[in-house]
Amino acid sequence: MSRFLRLLFRPVTYTRWLHLCIPVLLYAVWLFVFQSVPMVLVPALFPLLLGLVPSVRMAEGIQAQLMLTPGERRSPHPTIAAGPATTCIDRWRTVLWLEIRLVLAAVTALVTVRLPMLGVELIDAATGSPASDEAVLSIAEPHWIYGVLAPLPLLALPVAIVVLGRLVTAVARRLLGPSAAERLTALEARTELLLEHNRIARELHDSIGHALTVAVVQAGAARAANDQAFTARALAAIEETGRAAMDDLERVLLVLRASGDRVAPRPTLVEADRLLESARMSGAKVDAELTGPLDSVPGPVSREGYRILQEALTNVLRHCGPVPVRVCVAALERQLEMEVTNPLPPAAPSAQTGSGLRGIRERAALLGGEAKCGPHEGDWRVQVRLPLDGIR
Repeated sequence: MSRFLRLLFRPVTYTRWLHLCIPVLLYAVWLFVFQSVPMVLVPALFPLLLGLVPSVRMAEGIQAQLMLTPGERRSPHPTIAAGPATTCIDRWRTVLWLEIRLVLAAVTALVTVRLPMLGVELIDAATGSPASDEAVLSIAEPHWIYGVLAPLPLLALPVAIVVLGRLVTAVARRLLGPSAAERLTALEARTELLLEHNRIARELHDSIGHALTVAVVQAGAARAANDQAFTARALAAIEETGRAAMDDLERVLLVLRASGDRVAPRPTLVEADRLLESARMSGAKVDAELTGPLDSVPGPVSREGYRILQEALTNVLRHCGPVPVRVCVAALERQLEMEVTNPLPPAAPSAQTGSGLRGIRERAALLGGEAKCGPHEGDWRVQVRLPLDGIR
């Protein structure tokens, strides 16, 4: 009962009722202008003609959004579409919607007018007043019981308004809602957006996380060494890493702003020496072996390989500190193989958790490759294989 009373005080209940009354008002104007019997039935043919016009679907959708579902106007995925008809099925759905709207409008007009009149007729029947010529009830003898029943039609009127409003909204969502093609297009756009957000998150995690890790390790090592020359080298490494991170951050921000400025190219494996030198300046003993024509590796593989190597070295510095690291990068004929090995720390991270390890696996999977992270013969190993044939 309380829920029904709340519905009576909601503005949308009466905007829906007004939406149902609009065809009745237009029909009343038509009858005022054309009073002949054949012209009375002409409005019933209008939906068949108007519904086939693509822009009519857009007009009906906008009107339904404003009056039937006003709470969804700012929703990214409204249940009622507000676009023109693009297929033949959409046009015929619009025709069916207009016909059903006319029928519901006629029922609404009948209920809105007849229920109050029925209440008045019951009062007249209770008091013995003569009934009018248009009365629905034909009562010969007055009786007090009719006075008790008189409020019932007035109580039924708001119930009918709520029910008809919900009914027309459900029909609108069914017939004016997004078609299968529109839903698929929206789903594809949302998927692309989520993938782009995920890629940007990985870029920020790898570049900024690497820079902060190097800065923390360098600062800690400089404080422990208490050597002026070492401190100068550490500050130089922090400065260089910070500048690279600022460049990466600016590039990502340009993508987020969607500006027309030229975005700086992402680093590739050709610049892997920069990562290795940064790790060495952080105190790690890096033994690197880069073989094969890295400059001929396809751009997507080379860029993602750089980020994978960056994340692997960042994890070494973050979890193990300046320890010996073995890096092997080989550009073969059909695939790129990468392997980063370091002594296993006392509390080894799980191979299945961690945003960094998850990012490595995601990058490899997007290129059709594979990544394995976990303990191997007493060491911690990150092993990645990325195919080259499909990319070329």
